[in-house]
Amino acid sequence: MKSGCWNTRLLLHSPVYTQEIAGTPPFSQSYPVIKTDRGGQITYHGPGQIILYLLLDLHRWQLTIRQLVRKMEGAVIDLLGEYNVAAQGSEDAPGVYADGAKIASLGLKIRRGACYHGIAFNADMDLAPFLAINPCGYRGLRVTQAKDLGITDSKEVLAARLAQCFIARLMNTQNKG
Repeated sequence: MKSGCWNTRLLLHSPVYTQEIAGTPPFSQSYPVIKTDRGGQITYHGPGQIILYLLLDLHRWQLTIRQLVRKMEGAVIDLLGEYNVAAQGSEDAPGVYADGAKIASLGLKIRRGACYHGIAFNADMDLAPFLAINPCGYRGLRVTQAKDLGITDSKEVLAARLAQCFIARLMNTQNKG
């Protein structure tokens, strides 16, 4: 999607676990484990999951890390709201939850005022690999996906809408979180 100075791309990972340095490895090694420098313990990425990578200068956007996290969560909440799905973030466990289960994970690295990594949104994927880990470091955390919540739009449509929701939140930096 192109809009002014924005250029977003849909990224679909091959099956892989990404684990931050202090994260607990998977219970079984069915997929590669990639060590990463982002926060968030361990998660699974695979086909059917939309990844929105962010590269932002927090100083330029006058954002704190907490404000950025809220904008990321808010973008997913806004997207799900377009489909009449109630969702919320959590102060204790960053990410977005719908129907009591995590539908989107957040992982960030901040270096010299710039952030990278981003949002992993479960659209239509095999959720079984999450059973081999404590998602985001939380034992027994249930995980869901858009398809299981009745959302049938394609991953491409969902990716474009997620990017639009995030851009709208970002452009509203001066007015709200």
